[in-house]
Amino acid sequence: MRTSWLALLLAPAAAGLLIAADNSVLVRNVDVHPVTGPEIHNGAVLVIDGKIAEVGARVAPRAGARVVDGHGLQLYPGMINAATNVGLEEIESIRDTIDLDEIGTFNPELRAEIAFNPSSEHIEVTRAAGITTVIALPGSGGRGGRGGAASPVITGQGALMHLEGWTWEDMAVKPSAVMDMLFPEIQGGGGRGGFAALLGGPTRTYAEEEKLYKQKLDQISQFFNEAREYKAAKAAAGPGFKRDIRLEAMIPVIDGQLPLFVRAERERMIKDAIEFADKEKVKIIIADPREMGSTGPMLKAHNIPVVLGKTFQLPMRDDDPYDAPYTLPNEFYKAGVKFCFGTFDVEFARNVPFEAAQAVAFGLPKDAALKGLTINSAEILGVGNELGSIEKGKMGDFILTDGDPLEAKTNIKQMFIGGREVSLESRHTREYEKWMKRP
Repeated sequence: MRTSWLALLLAPAAAGLLIAADNSVLVRNVDVHPVTGPEIHNGAVLVIDGKIAEVGARVAPRAGARVVDGHGLQLYPGMINAATNVGLEEIESIRDTIDLDEIGTFNPELRAEIAFNPSSEHIEVTRAAGITTVIALPGSGGRGGRGGAASPVITGQGALMHLEGWTWEDMAVKPSAVMDMLFPEIQGGGGRGGFAALLGGPTRTYAEEEKLYKQKLDQISQFFNEAREYKAAKAAAGPGFKRDIRLEAMIPVIDGQLPLFVRAERERMIKDAIEFADKEKVKIIIADPREMGSTGPMLKAHNIPVVLGKTFQLPMRDDDPYDAPYTLPNEFYKAGVKFCFGTFDVEFARNVPFEAAQAVAFGLPKDAALKGLTINSAEILGVGNELGSIEKGKMGDFILTDGDPLEAKTNIKQMFIGGREVSLESRHTREYEKWMKRP
């Protein structure tokens, strides 16, 4: 009898826990923008256990599912920033808050999701802009230059992370989404952009730079060969085989399962990266190109996607047109190259919708820009069957807005990640509320 009474006493508390953990919701009376299909006026989206169960003009409620009336609002997929340092960098000027750029030329065993900080202030701020998912990259992109023999090449595994959760395990959508690679480049006479000459130090001629560049490519090829030899030796060996975590991490790359996220700014770098991928028979994604040049047909023929960086930046060269960064996305679009958007930083990760919007103002079709923030990002990162659009079977990641999410004046009213509503509060909103209440 005592056991029965105890069960009765605990039952309401247990039921409360179940309700609190519920991730089923029906959002109705909204204009649904699936991205992969036509807009559904005054439609509804039903999410059951974190997955989209129904999308349409008339969707009946389900028992246990919370009902949200979105009258007058727009429903879009949660946006994806396909290149950030969110969760790995807090304050650029304080080294103890930065977990990027480990020492060493090849660090494929490093995993960004393990170092991801779920309590980062940047998560809330980025989320408030309508971004539900980011790629967290283990490298900064070679801020210190990438021409010398000891400069980094492979910085580690970038992770696709939800911007909601208590731990990095909760937030990881795809722990190993890309292998980050800083492709070497010829710096040109004067070493690191002329910095050595500015300090009165020794400089290198173009011929010397080219020699160093070829040495670096040979070094990279040798490392890939070592990984293949390691794989063969592991397959032939018995249980006592001694593992090498660096070479172990390269097996998915050489098997074509994990794409190389190749940072290549210039036309020549892109061409060399394509040639390298053909030679090594690996999958690549071109990341943060600053020009397209004649590479468009090559990228399309090889079915190589691109993650574009910021449009709000100065042209790469002094004699480039002022609008070169603004028109670059449309150049890739007209060339038929699949692309998406990333910011390659942490402090401006929230601005990725407006980076895409700037390209719209300079020729890129609006629907292509929206796809570059949603379904294209998901497909390029290998999760197109889980994220990026409002379709049955995908995760319940979406936002409710009072307008176009590419417009700066639009407000994100509600956000759902995996069917659960997520707070849009951030340090910005807290400061706003604080000062609005001042005496």
